[in-house]
Amino acid sequence: MTKKRKPDSDVHVKAGEILNAVTGEPVKNPLPPKNPAAVALGRLGGLKGGKARAAKLSAKKRSEIAKKAAKARWSQ
Repeated sequence: MTKKRKPDSDVHVKAGEILNAVTGEPVKNPLPPKNPAAVALGRLGGLKGGKARAAKLSAKKRSEIAKKAAKARWSQ
């Protein structure tokens, strides 16, 4: 099964990069820098989220979710 490739970037971003390369201007990052504290906090929640959800679910419900996921994976 082959994975779909995600487009490298937005067309407008690529056009801006090409224009900057042609004109010799330095490439500017359009996105503001990320807050390291917010990144760490989001990662912390992401790491414990799946385990907390699995602990809260009953065995029957976990089995139903797993069967649905397997069916979705193999249906193609």
